Amino acid sequence: MGIQEEKKLYIETLGCAMNVRDSEHIIAELGDKENYVLTDNLQEADLILVNTCSVREKPVSKLFSEIGKYNLQKKEGAKIGVCGCTASHLGKEIFKRAPYVNFVVGARNVSKIATAVNTEKFLSVDIDYDESDYAFGDYRNNLYKAYVNISIGCDKKCTYCIVPHTRGDEISIPADLIIKEAQKAAQKGAKEIFLLGQNVNNYGKRFSSSTHEKMDFSDLLNRVSEIEEVERIRFTSPHPLHMDDKFLETFAHNPKVCKSMHMPLQSGSTQILAAMKRGYSKEWFLDRALKLRAMIPDVSISTDIIVGFPGESDADFEDTLDVMRQVRFEQVFAFKYSARPLTKAAEFTNQVDNEVASERLDRLQVMQDTILDEIATSRTDKIYPVYIDELRNSGFLAGRTDNNALVQIKGDENLLGQTIPIKITNPKRLSLYGEIVL
Repeated sequence: MGIQEEKKLYIETLGCAMNVRDSEHIIAELGDKENYVLTDNLQEADLILVNTCSVREKPVSKLFSEIGKYNLQKKEGAKIGVCGCTASHLGKEIFKRAPYVNFVVGARNVSKIATAVNTEKFLSVDIDYDESDYAFGDYRNNLYKAYVNISIGCDKKCTYCIVPHTRGDEISIPADLIIKEAQKAAQKGAKEIFLLGQNVNNYGKRFSSSTHEKMDFSDLLNRVSEIEEVERIRFTSPHPLHMDDKFLETFAHNPKVCKSMHMPLQSGSTQILAAMKRGYSKEWFLDRALKLRAMIPDVSISTDIIVGFPGESDADFEDTLDVMRQVRFEQVFAFKYSARPLTKAAEFTNQVDNEVASERLDRLQVMQDTILDEIATSRTDKIYPVYIDELRNSGFLAGRTDNNALVQIKGDENLLGQTIPIKITNPKRLSLYGEIVL
């Protein structure tokens, strides 16, 4: 049997860290089974893939404009495939709107990608398909940190969210597979392991088989931390509802777990949280966040906020601002509510006027900018250990502190993969600039 000819793959990834990891799985599968290698030159690609996001409306509209452009620019005979969450919820509709697309593979069907590229008009968008035991090949965009999936799907029924309809019910990946993957990545130089799931701290609720070892997320964190080569552990996204004391204690006291916590608030109003079906109150969220601040003075807390959710009054919005004042988030991802298909909130009749939502978003961002300026100023002349994992333009290297602040320095590539002390000399809202402490 002759050597298979090398083919070129161009891939665009939209959306979250889980999509980034799914794209890495796709690249590994196609490399191992179909001899594809990556290219950043669209015109030379034999296969063009878009790994899609459907959390908000904008990425969905972007999909069709992107693949339309790719269809005009691609070389003769090149195939186009659509993967990910939008593939899951639109399915065969993609073929109708873009008949030049060769195949559609949903977010829960990544392991079928090699079959897809060899089957014209292949369609697989089953959100009940179970890939939790599937051992993907090894590929990573960054040698110095490794994304590792610990679960697939989501059991929550938040009224604004399409994810359960695109990624299916939550299933935890067996701990032995997670540990083996983390060990392999660490042995290849990834000192930072990033655990991924829709609700990571709900880990262990359901496995695909009763034979798999039972453990919760706190126990999993401790197991990963036992890997000698691993220096740092991060994770996203935990759910505030599952932030019990055991989880907070593990987070606070395990020295390898980085002291940055993403806590998706969504709204500071208990009434709106109930309409969202988030399962917690304003008081619960504040209790957990302020307990973290008390346990770990230098902890960084980031969040997601939806402004203008149906029924949100001025008083509800003021509750959100009140939580921001009390918690003082180091990072806020805030968006106007976007009605998504298949969700309950899209059917609500008390939609908030777009201009009102825009004005509230502006007010929120002004408040957050003020908080960020104060936090940045407080970091002037402080020294932080920074794990350098990225080469930037103009001779800059980038890395993060234990509590997730982005730091940039001038330096040589030989510093990549090292943790070095950096003195902050020029703090900005989104990035701290500093110098190596000799």
